[in-house]
Amino acid sequence: MDRLGAMETFVYVVETGSFSAAARRLNIGQPAVSKTIAQLESRLAVRLLLRSTRGLTPTEAGLAFFERAKRAIEEANEADNAARGAASGLTGNLRICAAVTFGRLHIVPHLGPFLDQNPDLNIDLMLDDRNVNLVEEGIDIALRMGTLSDSGLTARKIAECRRVVLGTPAYFEKHGEPTCPTDLSNHQAIAYTLGGGGNWQFCNGTDEQSVIISGRIRVNAAEGLRAAVLAHQGLTLASEWMFAPELANGAVREVMKEWALPNQDLWAVFPTGRMASAKARAFVEFVQGLMAKET
Repeated sequence: MDRLGAMETFVYVVETGSFSAAARRLNIGQPAVSKTIAQLESRLAVRLLLRSTRGLTPTEAGLAFFERAKRAIEEANEADNAARGAASGLTGNLRICAAVTFGRLHIVPHLGPFLDQNPDLNIDLMLDDRNVNLVEEGIDIALRMGTLSDSGLTARKIAECRRVVLGTPAYFEKHGEPTCPTDLSNHQAIAYTLGGGGNWQFCNGTDEQSVIISGRIRVNAAEGLRAAVLAHQGLTLASEWMFAPELANGAVREVMKEWALPNQDLWAVFPTGRMASAKARAFVEFVQGLMAKET
C-alpha cells in the first residue's frame, strides 16, 4: 500500500475506533488493516496507537499524525478535483444519508439532473430516520431536520418550512375540525416520536399555548405516521415536506391556520473535523436549490 493509502487507513482506524470498522469502510480484511498500521509504525519508528481491552487510543504522536494525515488526504482529493477542472464534473462515490420520507419525496425523484451534470459520479443513498454515526457509516453528508442534538457537528442550515396540523377530509367530516389548541383534547392525535413527541407548541400573535396531545398511536418513522393519517386514524403535526403531495392534491388538509408552530429546519451535516469534499458541497448547493423552488 502506498503512503497516502496507509495514511487513509490510519485515519479510518482512529475515526472508527477499531481495525474491524476501518476494514469495513475500506472494503478489505481486518488483517490487512492491522498489517498496514504495523508497517506504518515500523516505518515511522514510533507507536501511533495504544491497544487495550477498551479499544484503540491514539498516542500523542498518533494524534499529531492523525491531524496531518487527514489534512493531507483532503488536500490530495481537492487537488485531484482541481486538476480535472470544473468542466469534467465530479467523480467517484458520494455517500448521503437522509430521512426515509424526505429522501423518497424530495431527493430521489430529482437525482437525475444532478447525475446528468456529473456522469462520473455515483450516489450511495442511505435512507434512515435515525441519526446514524456519520464516521462509522462512511457518510459524506447527512440531511437532517429539526434541532441538532450534537453541538459538535459541522452543519449548515439550507432550508426551512412550515409545520402544520393536518388530517384527511374524511377524518374531519367524522370528528370535526379543531379551531384552537384546546380543541385537540377531543381528537385522536398521532404522535411522531422522533419529531418532538406529544408536546405541541403554538402561538397566535402574543398568545402562546403548549398542548400535551393524546392518542392511541405513536410511531417512530415518518412513513408510519403518513400511513396512519392517510388511513383516517387521526390528525397530526408535521412539516409540509412530509405531506407535500397530499397537501397539493387535497388528500390531507391543514387546520388551525391562524395558530403558528415552530418551523422545520433542514441541515446539511458533515463528519466532524473533516473538510467537506467538493462533491459534498456541490450536492448541498443542489439540494438548497431544490428546496428553494418548493417554498
